[in-house]
Amino acid sequence: MPSLKEKGSMQVNIRFLGAAGTVTGSKFYLDTPEVKIMVDCGMFQGIKALRELNWHPFPIEVHSIDLVLLTHGHLDHTGYLPRLVREGFKGEILGTAATLAITEIILRDSARIHEEEAEKANEEGYSRHKPALPFYTLEEAESAIELFRAVEENQWVSASENIRFRFLYNGHILGSTYIELNINDRILVFSGDLGRYSDLLLDAPKEPKWADYLFVESTYGNKLHPDEDVERKLAELTRKVVLEGGNLLIPSFAVERLQSLIFILWRLYKHNRIPNIPVVVDSPMGQNVLEVFERFPDCHKLGMADYYAMCRHVKLVSSYRETWEVVDDPRPKIVIAGSGMVTGGRILTYLTQLISRPETEVLLVGYQAEGTRGRRLLEGEPEIKIFGKYYSVNAGIHHIQSLSAHADKSDLMKWLGNIKNIPEGVFLIHGEPEALQGFQSGIRDTMGWHPKIPGLNEAVTIWV
Repeated sequence: MPSLKEKGSMQVNIRFLGAAGTVTGSKFYLDTPEVKIMVDCGMFQGIKALRELNWHPFPIEVHSIDLVLLTHGHLDHTGYLPRLVREGFKGEILGTAATLAITEIILRDSARIHEEEAEKANEEGYSRHKPALPFYTLEEAESAIELFRAVEENQWVSASENIRFRFLYNGHILGSTYIELNINDRILVFSGDLGRYSDLLLDAPKEPKWADYLFVESTYGNKLHPDEDVERKLAELTRKVVLEGGNLLIPSFAVERLQSLIFILWRLYKHNRIPNIPVVVDSPMGQNVLEVFERFPDCHKLGMADYYAMCRHVKLVSSYRETWEVVDDPRPKIVIAGSGMVTGGRILTYLTQLISRPETEVLLVGYQAEGTRGRRLLEGEPEIKIFGKYYSVNAGIHHIQSLSAHADKSDLMKWLGNIKNIPEGVFLIHGEPEALQGFQSGIRDTMGWHPKIPGLNEAVTIWV
């Protein structure tokens, strides 16, 4: 990509280290004469070729990075932090207090999963690596957490003499933000993952008024979320498993999606639209995030009376012993467990035991990235591989897209429409190729702007 040299006295080199041509691994490196900044520091997830990128040598001199700014706590935006620290990063990691609280939970949970899966692979011998090693350990996650510093939303923070930044609420998950970087009075906007304008638990995103350079996510840049009756769908599936003596398994992201599901199921029961079927939440991380909702009541719309009532309505499972007790319980039930794309977590145990049964229903409730088990289930694969073994898929597979925490094309265009100027550079990130190209065409046709789609590890130079 050519340099975008404009009038200005400071050269800024920007490198797209992740979420370029894909929805995962968000990492953007800004090299300025005054300070070196990372915006997000996520892990790659999905297909094997992407996952293997996590193990490649980091292409930047890690010890030279001064700051990491986090838009939100999801693993694909934070999961590389322990590796970054292990490789020599000693600066500060900044985000809103709620973002850092969620990131702590996610990093610790992820580290435990890495350790447990490496141990299991070594015991059962299904990894080609001898020995299989965790991507990072719990100790390394704690080293990253020690570098966290919370910043108030909408508060300008000085990074150097001519560079400052602020976090602005964007409605994706609890504490999530977009970032405005002011460099020599030129504004660079990093959208993070944008939320919905009609979210069940979160307020609508704030909107930028000016952007000289804009870096915007494109997950659903070519799609509108369907107009689904989520409550009707959940009620129908619940009644079906009760009638057939089965189980409704819901792989769920632990942050915001899980809480939304608990709230909807509690409300359905409260209004007598479903029977008093056991609702099991088997996600230690999800339970911890529930506590974050209690700690940060100003970050969501859920009243605390409703919060306590919905928590009382579910059975919270913490140990693997309890997981197996739930599996062995013959009663019809609803199980919500991580992870949302079926890439790991407790849901895998339930699927190994129940996905081959025709009375089982599996409900996927969000975006399923390329190469994930969730995507393969949606595409109708007859078998699924878990822990090195194949299981026949005889369960019913269902999908609800309208619970997605991501803005769709309409939301994204509305957010962009409040920018008063014509940006000098627009870069589309965090999307699969079809979504990126569709969003690029939509922006060009609607706004008259000319967005670029950077490739992985591509660099661009701007002058500010």
